Amino acid sequence: MEPLTTLSVEALETRVTGILQTHGFSAPNAQAVAHVIVAGERDGCKSHGLYRLEGVLKVLKAGKASGVSIPVVHDTSGAILEVDAGGGYAPASFVAGKEALVQRTRELGLAALVIRDCLHFSALWHDVEALAEEGLASLSMCPSYAFVAPSGGTKPLFGTNPFAFGWPRRGPHPYVVDFATSVAARGEIELHRRAGKPLPEGWAIDAQGNPTTDPQAALEGAMLPFGGHKGSAIATMIELMAGAMLGEFMSREALDFMGGGDLLPRHGALVLAFDPARFAARSGRDPLAEGETLLTAIEDQGARLPSQRRFATRAGALARGITLSEAEWAMLGRLGQGPSAL
Repeated sequence: MEPLTTLSVEALETRVTGILQTHGFSAPNAQAVAHVIVAGERDGCKSHGLYRLEGVLKVLKAGKASGVSIPVVHDTSGAILEVDAGGGYAPASFVAGKEALVQRTRELGLAALVIRDCLHFSALWHDVEALAEEGLASLSMCPSYAFVAPSGGTKPLFGTNPFAFGWPRRGPHPYVVDFATSVAARGEIELHRRAGKPLPEGWAIDAQGNPTTDPQAALEGAMLPFGGHKGSAIATMIELMAGAMLGEFMSREALDFMGGGDLLPRHGALVLAFDPARFAARSGRDPLAEGETLLTAIEDQGARLPSQRRFATRAGALARGITLSEAEWAMLGRLGQGPSAL
């Protein structure tokens, strides 16, 4: 059995922050990126944890992203706020725009945060959880790379196009949904390839449009949307709302701009926030109490709410630390040597 190393969440975040700075990130950008990478590891989401670190560094070394850009917030005093990432990483832009988004949502009842020209690599639950902690409901979405074929199609056109929804609760955790509109995240296919494991049926097609369980053939072909035509329609909505509507890249354009899918994608992102209290003000009803009625009814049937497993894993990591494999520990040591290690 390979030896394991356990670090506290704080210690691992400090380690990852230091590695990013060694590669040329400014402190604010390094902290924002490290936080979401370690959050993925903390919550047991390996496809968005330390696995993402090398990809984040490679796109910086290739000159396709900036680790020092300062996000610029543009406020028109209306419902739409914009953050120009300047080719920087999305987490720092969300941090830069969050306070203004919360304030504007409370003023108007709803507001939107548009993030322009960002390098995206992370899950979206960070956005909606942060807003739920402020008592707001929210949606977060972005395109990706054209790796997914439309339902009934044979060639990549959509991104994995993640979509997240958060709803505030009075307990310790909000209701959070975060999923790719493909059957699985592309990172999951890569992890299957590295482990030499076949894919479940229905995840992908090969370059000729035939169903495949071979991870390498899937990476060379196309992934499939979840739920057939329904997932395909949601993926289309995200391309339109977080790409075309913002005047930012859609997934096909992002792939062409970056010269292929070997590096992480650069595009825009959209976060929509809602104040439940403002929406329900004239009803005389408490929207959070009404929400609890529904969520409790789901649990009373023995069903598990989305993210419950992730929250349980988080509690364990906060109490006992994050255990890294020998390979993960070695990767941190290698990447800590600087750009020459890539």
